[in-house]
Amino acid sequence: MSWHILHILTYFGDSMLLIPTAVIMAILITWKNSDRRAVWYWMLAFCAAGVIVSLSKIAFLGFGIGSSRFNFTGISGHSAMSATLWPVMLWLLSGRLSGFWRAFSVGFGYLIPLMVGMSRLILNYHSESEVISGLFLGFTLSTAFLVSQRRAELKGFSIGQLCIVLLLPLLLISDGRTATTQQFLQRLSVQIAGIDHAWTRAELLKVSQ
Repeated sequence: MSWHILHILTYFGDSMLLIPTAVIMAILITWKNSDRRAVWYWMLAFCAAGVIVSLSKIAFLGFGIGSSRFNFTGISGHSAMSATLWPVMLWLLSGRLSGFWRAFSVGFGYLIPLMVGMSRLILNYHSESEVISGLFLGFTLSTAFLVSQRRAELKGFSIGQLCIVLLLPLLLISDGRTATTQQFLQRLSVQIAGIDHAWTRAELLKVSQ
């Protein structure tokens, strides 16, 4: 698999793409879903993923709380956030399709985060424990949301509406600009912990030797 394809795959878990897409989804859920509480459930699920990931990273970057045995320095944000978003996104867009195609779409929504997680491993951004914990967190939240919506009725999208909905995500993918979330968390962790520099994976593994 080429590096270019791997970077495209990993971008499907980048906050620069996912946060605007999550906001668009909140609007669409309000517009297209019969369950008026669904938008709050969605915001809770997506924000919970972000908060849990951030806390796990701050715990390590600021205080060195991790696991050298499992090579764990915090939950993979790309894995967690993509696993929270894409199953719900594909469920939302396929709301008026037949049962088979809707199941296929949601299944593909579960497949995208797996590919994101694989790309993070191959690109050596995360360890297996970090990717697995991220996928577990995200899939738990997205599945909980989908279960809560099993009786909800969704309105369909016209071709024009679908093009408008997908325009911003496609523009962001084509631009390829990545978020600086990790750098922000490093600075925040240093300030919270009152230390000179953020903890690194090398330091964690060195301590265990």
